Amino acid sequence: MPNIAAPALDASQRRDLEKFGERLARFGVNFAVVSTEGSLVVRVNGGRFESDGGRLLEAGRDILARATQQQYEGAEIPVWQLADVSLLIGVPLLRPPVASGYRDPAGVALVDLGDPASGGANVEHFQEMLRLSARNFQTSMRTEEQIETVGVELARVYEELVLLHRISTNMRVTESDTNFLQLACDSLTDIVLVEGIAVLLERVMDGDRRLVVAAGSGLIDIDDAMAAALHGRLSEELARGREALLDSEVDSPFRYAWPASVRNIIAVPLCAKDKGDSGAVRRGKGTVSVIGLMVAVNRVDKPDFDSTDIKLFTSVASGCAVFVENGRLFNDLKELFVGSLKALTNSIDAKDQYTRGHSERVALISRWIAERMAEQEPLEEDQIHKIYLAGLLHDIGKIGIDESVLRKNGKLTPEERACISRHPSIGASILRGIKQMREIVPGVLCHHERVDGHGYPDGLQGDEIPLTGKIVGLADSFDAMTSRRTYRDAMSVGHALDEIRKGLGTQFDLKIGTIFLESDIDRLWEIVQEDGQENYDTGHFADYGVEAIGTLL
Repeated sequence: MPNIAAPALDASQRRDLEKFGERLARFGVNFAVVSTEGSLVVRVNGGRFESDGGRLLEAGRDILARATQQQYEGAEIPVWQLADVSLLIGVPLLRPPVASGYRDPAGVALVDLGDPASGGANVEHFQEMLRLSARNFQTSMRTEEQIETVGVELARVYEELVLLHRISTNMRVTESDTNFLQLACDSLTDIVLVEGIAVLLERVMDGDRRLVVAAGSGLIDIDDAMAAALHGRLSEELARGREALLDSEVDSPFRYAWPASVRNIIAVPLCAKDKGDSGAVRRGKGTVSVIGLMVAVNRVDKPDFDSTDIKLFTSVASGCAVFVENGRLFNDLKELFVGSLKALTNSIDAKDQYTRGHSERVALISRWIAERMAEQEPLEEDQIHKIYLAGLLHDIGKIGIDESVLRKNGKLTPEERACISRHPSIGASILRGIKQMREIVPGVLCHHERVDGHGYPDGLQGDEIPLTGKIVGLADSFDAMTSRRTYRDAMSVGHALDEIRKGLGTQFDLKIGTIFLESDIDRLWEIVQEDGQENYDTGHFADYGVEAIGTLL
């Protein structure tokens, strides 16, 4: 059965279908689209004759009924032909398959060829055009779904970064263990839905070491026996080389006996360097002692805890241990910030082996240009950080571009060029949904604009292009020219600088380009060639990355 809750064709989809209809109209035929609600949402007249609106609606509803009844699960998209007064051909516009494999129709595209006697051999031609249009519609919808998925995942990762930053920031505030650990529990349950969560710390009571609840919330009952069982079982898992205790009966029976109220459970350690305590366990080359643990029960929105939860809980638990142990592990949290951001950019560059490391190099070169500008005119340190981050994320929109287009060895077709030209808009759309990222959106959106107005996506010119877009665009061009690509070898630095010099006032901003050309390019190139984040004279990449991210939080 069709998904009656599925949304109607949106404005963007209707515009694309209208453009297709305008191309068909050049052949003197009429085009229409009937929605699942049974109404004409697109209608383009070829000028040779008028179509009967009632008949178009009737044909569209008939094809919708057929498509719904047959429940197409294969790859082939059917095209129907109807003839009486005029010759109509129609194709269902199918959404991407759902989990069951069924493809739900979003509407019907119709071509009215007029008098059946005049259709002739053109019918097969128009049938194939309709079928290709339906395939393009499905591909476009699939791409939109993928972009939405990436946006959701990016928002989730960003929430985790904000959580870890919030915890690390509160480490600097003088307060009790209980207040800080309660903050950690409350912050974690804002993004991970569980029935109960608690932090247990090791205390000496009546001469004995025992774990006691220091903070927590929700439905979780931990007495002395449960605390001792958690500590013993977690220690067993750590001794086996695992990061956490994870147990449920989703894929197999429970490994341990738990109270009847527990459906699934996760426990991660709060660790400190071993000082000779009997509770020490071996990890890597050294030993650590478990000074406490974080435990949560009964994931609400998923059947079980998973590896992503392990990583997040472990990070938060490490933060708690840092606070309890006077900030020993603070550097690990800083590296986690940068590691997450690098993982995101690496996932973009990985789509094309010839652009490996491109995003980090563009970020570094953008930072270089911004710092040279700051020597001549006021430019806040925060703005330099945002320019760096815009360079790092400038190509995030390529996640939504087909890899076959990105990796094509040869000249692009106009359609492929138009596809690639969408990546600044896609990237801006992804980041715009995250409030804290909005200040770097202009750099991502405008890094392919030109000062002469011949760039994309909006054809901005001169001062209409934001400063960040001009800087990142110049950095992107320099790295692209000096990097080997599938379709050409890398230019020499001298050749690339000559090309930039030729483009001043047309492709590149005159002032920014001149500042770049007059800077110590040899030093910049040395840094780039040596994976220069480690050799940059203003600090290591990890430290600078955390500082830059901090401007957005």
